[in-house]
Amino acid sequence: MFVTKKHLTRRTVLRGAGAALALPLLDAMIPARTALADTAAKATPHLGFIYFPHGAVQDKWTPNGVGKIESFNDILKPLDAYKSMTTVFSNIENQAPVGPVHALSPGTWLNCVHPAISQDPHAGTTVDQIAAEHIGQDTPLPSLEVATENHGGGGFCDRDYGCSYAGTISFRSPTTPLPMETDPRKLFMRLFGQGDNAADRTRLSHQYASLLDMVGNEAKDLQRVVGRSDQAMLSDYLESVREIERRIQKMEARDLSKVNIPDAPKEGTEPFNQRIELMFDLVALAYQANMTRIFTFMVAAEVSGQTYTFIGVPDAFHPLSHHNNEAGKMERLAKVQAYHTQVFAKFLDKLAKMPDGDGTMLEHSLFLYGSNMANSNAHNHYPLPTSMVGGWKTVKGGQHIVPPEHTPLANVLLTMLDRVGIPQDKLGDSTGKLLEV
Repeated sequence: MFVTKKHLTRRTVLRGAGAALALPLLDAMIPARTALADTAAKATPHLGFIYFPHGAVQDKWTPNGVGKIESFNDILKPLDAYKSMTTVFSNIENQAPVGPVHALSPGTWLNCVHPAISQDPHAGTTVDQIAAEHIGQDTPLPSLEVATENHGGGGFCDRDYGCSYAGTISFRSPTTPLPMETDPRKLFMRLFGQGDNAADRTRLSHQYASLLDMVGNEAKDLQRVVGRSDQAMLSDYLESVREIERRIQKMEARDLSKVNIPDAPKEGTEPFNQRIELMFDLVALAYQANMTRIFTFMVAAEVSGQTYTFIGVPDAFHPLSHHNNEAGKMERLAKVQAYHTQVFAKFLDKLAKMPDGDGTMLEHSLFLYGSNMANSNAHNHYPLPTSMVGGWKTVKGGQHIVPPEHTPLANVLLTMLDRVGIPQDKLGDSTGKLLEV
């Protein structure tokens, strides 16, 4: 039960000159003397699908112990704090990307449907979009699709299947791939946009330095009428928005005129480690502001040429993935893969501290974290590195599940939908749900 000075609707926004800023869930949005379970503030699942290319070094991925996870190895070690919320699956396979592996792996990860031979896309609706139909329709963005790079290298496209499957992991329908946003500023504008169209947003972005400057008066008025806990939450939220604005502006303000920038990556000049963290932070804000409940994220492009000098790995990602079983290369590759997990874990840290109704955002979320390739040197799809992370109440967590050999990845996806209350009898080549989850 909550008693507040003022009742706000869940869709309350702060408005200013050409701008609107959505708000997090405040106590003031829960009607006085109303049980939380009887309001729109009751727990609603949030889903995320985080994809990394080029598989995983298997012995660095697989946890110790079957059943209860005893300990994580190098790649999943950053998830130690969330061991009780993590389920790791072995013996998982996906036959959908067999063929031109890089050209098909991303776009078949979440539907498990082998595409028809055609330059035009034709595969299957992905699980994120199935979820969006059920739990994403009452948010401004039914789903959010983000990535860090626009395009990989050779093998990204294929003469039989075209380029539709390598650049996205989300398909709204079998013939409609969804583009992944790679530009932090464009993503920010999409979430907290200024103006009704591209021309308005361009004009306003030059006219005003900050979204928060535009809604400042309304923010101050709201702070005066809500309770103390809401004041603290609102202050933290606005500070997060301000910090992300500052980071974006700092990236744009750098003088690169005297720097010899190579052709790749073309989508931005900010360091990769800054970009990936910023994109995760923007997704967290989108959750907090109830802009979306579902996102997909490609942490690197398929056939990525990205280097990781910031963690002491100068090799380009894709060439390094062809390690020829050389110990040194495999060690560096595992270090890159552990870095991706580390950034994901920082995202979980934010959600664990983010209030959401009667719990935290992490407790109300469930994420698929994995790849559609197994051994990058062999370009195979068994066993796929696959894990489910989050505190959603119907998932046990803390388990290393070893189902029968060659269990379809589609069974994991079907189980994930089932656990968040989305009915689905069949997905791709699924043969049933995993009851152990």
